[in-house]
Amino acid sequence: MKQKADIGLIGLAVMGENLVLNMESKGYTVAVYNRTVSKVHNFINGRGKGKNFIGADSLEELVSAIKRPRKVMMLVKAGKPVDDFIERLIPLLEPGDIIIDGGNSHFPDTIRRTAYVESKGLLYVGTGVSGGEEGALLGPSMMPGGSPDAWPHVKEIFQAVSAKVDDGSPCCDWVGENGAGHFVKMVHNGIEYGDMQIINEAYHLMKELLGMDAFEQHEVFKRWNKGVLDSYLIEITADILAYKDEDGSPLVEKILDTAGQKGTGKWTAVTALDLGIPLTLIGESVFSRCLSAQKDLRVKASKAIKVAKKPFEGDKQQFIDDLEKALYAAKIISYAQGYDLMMEAAKEYNWNLNYGGIALMWRGGCIIRSRFLGDIKNAFDKNPSLENLLLDPFFKEEVLSAQESWRRVCATALMHGVPVPALTAALTYFDGFRNERLPANLLQAQRDYFGAHMYERVDAPRGEYFHTDWTGRGGSTASTMYDV
Repeated sequence: MKQKADIGLIGLAVMGENLVLNMESKGYTVAVYNRTVSKVHNFINGRGKGKNFIGADSLEELVSAIKRPRKVMMLVKAGKPVDDFIERLIPLLEPGDIIIDGGNSHFPDTIRRTAYVESKGLLYVGTGVSGGEEGALLGPSMMPGGSPDAWPHVKEIFQAVSAKVDDGSPCCDWVGENGAGHFVKMVHNGIEYGDMQIINEAYHLMKELLGMDAFEQHEVFKRWNKGVLDSYLIEITADILAYKDEDGSPLVEKILDTAGQKGTGKWTAVTALDLGIPLTLIGESVFSRCLSAQKDLRVKASKAIKVAKKPFEGDKQQFIDDLEKALYAAKIISYAQGYDLMMEAAKEYNWNLNYGGIALMWRGGCIIRSRFLGDIKNAFDKNPSLENLLLDPFFKEEVLSAQESWRRVCATALMHGVPVPALTAALTYFDGFRNERLPANLLQAQRDYFGAHMYERVDAPRGEYFHTDWTGRGGSTASTMYDV
């Protein structure tokens, strides 16, 4: 065993334990510490036995066990625990040492922490790590950002442990300054919320509308995973639907229909509101989880509000084929909105994001990995200034070819009372995006009527504002003009 570790890690929960096993398997010696010290001893004498690990009973021991420049990675709960460990680490480190946060921290916190740690003469990295337990062990997608001077020191380890695509490229590259890495991970998680919701809506439609059981649906998802929907989430959905409980029935039907969430989807939606980006599909996905959590209230409503159930009288196979296309089109919208948010954030925070590179990082290891991420990379390789994925010729044609099926699915769901909030939100966004004129002219007239908020005219230059005394009782004074 080496006398000094290549990197240290704080936090031996599921992700931490599997990530250090991954690092060690790639030839690195890792020093490990956990606040509950017994976890360190259990790991060293358990899964880590006979391997290149150095157990530490204190932060002082951890830091002293790492070669310089020291790289100390935290995989602890986001929020105050991260700040607490930073404060405890700073006095133990020397200029040029690196603190790494590999948790799901909110990107504004990472912006703040980067500036603070740099002010102490140290370097800081906030990296998104996606792929769950299996990804951490076998190869996650990693999205690092923070102090640019830290990247050369962590690049080798990060890229060695990350997932690789078919040509051997690692699903890890430098994202950008301060909070850029955690921002991109946040958007990844938002897209994950969207992908999961549209899959759940497809499952619900097949169950409620077509009367298909989970085992029948397993076959559909298994087939879909061989086509344009080929992805990790479709794959695991097929597996879940085939899994039997002890009595031989589908286990999925015995799981309570209340969804949890850790906040990254909400952060994505709130950030979109702050930056003025229409992230409608992801927003509806967050709200769908909130509605699912109101289980007791929904049970009461189901008894109080009775609506006659209409039987499905269409072609079952045709509807399943339409559903596949609807899922594909909505998935494209989800990514288009996510990339729109990243582009706006890059302007707001002065980040130089590599959009094609981000797609490459998401092609392996992460939860949203899917076949068509290669098409996103190709789109930005062809046009680095692409303003929206829907303006790329490939994606434009894919959505146009799917739209009739998409519309039939949404219309059928609405007519039969089956909720499809994400599929319909995506379609409504598509229709709004491709419309040259929307009814916001009336909205501006309403705002000017009751609040003198002014409006622009189609026959005047942009930036010139007008106010009308709509009732004859107002004056010529207008409200201050500003955009949220």
